[in-house]
Amino acid sequence: MSTIEHQPDAVGGPYAGLTVVELATDPAGEMTGMQFVHQGATVLKVEPPDGAPSRHSGPFAGDVADVDASLAYWYYNGGKRSVVADLATDDGKQALEALVGAADLLISTLHPLELGRLGLDLDAMVAAHPSLIVLSITPFGLTGPWSHYLSSDLVALATSGLLITSGYDDHSIPPIRPGGDQAFHTAASFAHIAALLALVERDRSGAGGLIDVSIQEAAGLTVELANPYWFYPRGLVQRQTCRHAQPVPTQPAIFQCGDGGWVYFALILADQKPWQALVSWMDSEGLAADLADPEYDGLEHRQANFAHVQDVVECFFLLQDSSVAYHEGQNRGLPIGILNAPEDLYHDEHLVARGFFADVEQPGHGLVPHPVAAYRFSAWEATPPQPAARLGEHTAEVLATIRGDDR
Repeated sequence: MSTIEHQPDAVGGPYAGLTVVELATDPAGEMTGMQFVHQGATVLKVEPPDGAPSRHSGPFAGDVADVDASLAYWYYNGGKRSVVADLATDDGKQALEALVGAADLLISTLHPLELGRLGLDLDAMVAAHPSLIVLSITPFGLTGPWSHYLSSDLVALATSGLLITSGYDDHSIPPIRPGGDQAFHTAASFAHIAALLALVERDRSGAGGLIDVSIQEAAGLTVELANPYWFYPRGLVQRQTCRHAQPVPTQPAIFQCGDGGWVYFALILADQKPWQALVSWMDSEGLAADLADPEYDGLEHRQANFAHVQDVVECFFLLQDSSVAYHEGQNRGLPIGILNAPEDLYHDEHLVARGFFADVEQPGHGLVPHPVAAYRFSAWEATPPQPAARLGEHTAEVLATIRGDDR
C-alpha cells in the first residue's frame, strides 16, 4: 500500500505522521479536522466537484463570491489538502477507497440518509481496514428513532435543551440562539477527544473501530446548571440576560460605561472582600455615595437595599471608561471583564502579546491574519497556521501517490 507524503512544513506535534481523511459537510467535521492539522497531522479533505459547502459560505475576500475566497472555508480548512472526488460515481468511490486504505482516521459527517444514497457503509470500511478509525459525527447519531432526521446548529441547540436557557430576562421574547455554531463546535471537541481515545487504544491493541458522535448529545452535555438543578432539587432554570440561567432571577451583571462600552461585573453581595474592594474603589473617586456608610458592612442591610446598591453601581460605571474600568477593577481583585466585539480581538493587547494571530500567505490574497490554536505546549511547537487549498489543488498528486502511479 502506498502512503501519503506528509506536510513538509509541519513543525511536529503528537499527530505528526498521522493521515486523516475528512468527509465533512458542516463545521463540526471541519473543526475536528482542523484540530488534527494544528498538531501536525496530514488531513486530506475530500470534496465534491463543486467544493465543500463552506466554500460557498460568505463572507468572501474582496466581496467576490468564489470557491477559493470564502473566509469560512479558510478558517476551518487551513493546511488541509483538497482532493476532489464525486462519491456518486464509481471513480469517486474508488478514489475514496484508496484514500481510506492509506489513512489512520476517517472523519465523516455524512448523514445516514446520505450514506445510504451513496451506498457507503462505515462498518464495512472498518471490517475491510481493521486498523482504521472511523469517526462519524451526525445530528442524532447513527442509530435511534431520530437518526434519519435532518438538523442544523440551531436544531441541535433546540433539541439538546441548551437553547431554552439562552436569551433575555424578558420571557415574552423567545429563546435566542448563541452565535458561533456552538453545537457544531461542541461536537467537534467531543469528537476530537473520542478520536484521541481510539488512537490510544489502537496503539495498545492495533484495532481501529467506529466512533458514533451525536451532535445533539454533545450539546446536551453542555447545559451547564440545568441538569444538576433538575436532577437534585427538581428546579427549572430560567434564561437571563448575559448571565447564567438560574431557577430564580439574579441581579443584572452588565454595566454600560461612559464611552458607550460595557463591562461584565458579577456583584455578589454575600462576599465581603470584593464588596469592600468595590466600595473602596468607588470611594476613591468620590462616587460611593452612602455605600461607604457602616451599615452597608452588614450583608442583611445590603440585601435589603439591593435595588439602591445596583443604582449607585450603575451610576459609577456610567462615569468610567470601559477599558479603564476593566483594568482598574482587575487590579483591585474584582471579577470584571470588558465586552469586546469580535473585531476588537485583533487589537487586544493581551492576544497580541501571546501571538494569537499569525499572518498566513493565502495565494492570490496576500497576507491574511489567522488565529492560532488556543493551547500551547512546552514539549513541542504546534504547526503554524497554513493557507487553505484551492479546490482540487492536491487531487492528482495525492491519488497518484496512493495508487503508486503517475496518473
